[in-house]
Amino acid sequence: MHMNVAPHLLTEDRAEYERVLDDALSTAHARPDLAGAGTRLTLAQLRSLTLNATTLVTSAAASEYDHFVKVREQNRAALGTPIPAASSDRPGPGPGVVAIFTVMVPVLAGAAAVIFLLVGAVLHAIAPTVVFGATLLTAGLVFGAVAAAGLLGAAAGLLVTALRNSPAEVSAGGPPPGAPDDELSRAREAWRRALLERGILPFLRDVLAATTPPSGPMDP
Repeated sequence: MHMNVAPHLLTEDRAEYERVLDDALSTAHARPDLAGAGTRLTLAQLRSLTLNATTLVTSAAASEYDHFVKVREQNRAALGTPIPAASSDRPGPGPGVVAIFTVMVPVLAGAAAVIFLLVGAVLHAIAPTVVFGATLLTAGLVFGAVAAAGLLGAAAGLLVTALRNSPAEVSAGGPPPGAPDDELSRAREAWRRALLERGILPFLRDVLAATTPPSGPMDP
């Protein structure tokens, strides 16, 4: 059955509402005021009834929810500032091309250095007077130097990237302890507590009370 989200409950918070409800139902057996849960009505029935009454249940914690949404929007606005990198007017070479070039240069240069050095060493050992062997050895040393330079360049690039991203992650990951992120956690917890204590539990108690069989002997 499709159930509409409450007008004052955003769709992204529907799952949180259901989690609070599921937590309450999972501990219903330990609550004396919910003694009829699972007997007079099954947990699935109670869950369905509470979800169908989302508007009524969540309205009991409307003030806490409004504060939570306000703090979350402010927090998102503060964290959403470091995104201008994606707004480039003209496309440039993708990071994949640079990465491939950085990796392939030392690999190819190293392979060429090994080949030239091996062939040059063999030729120099067989015919020490042949100039071509010495030329191959020289070329192998040159390619070896290029490979070493490429490795150093790649390492320097990784270091620069790490140093550049570390402060960005600190600033984009959230404010320091004691700032808006803590306030957001407190606002969320206050809403969850109000939702549970003033919304979900009273609703479950009322539903169970309405299904309680009359006590005492019945008249014939």
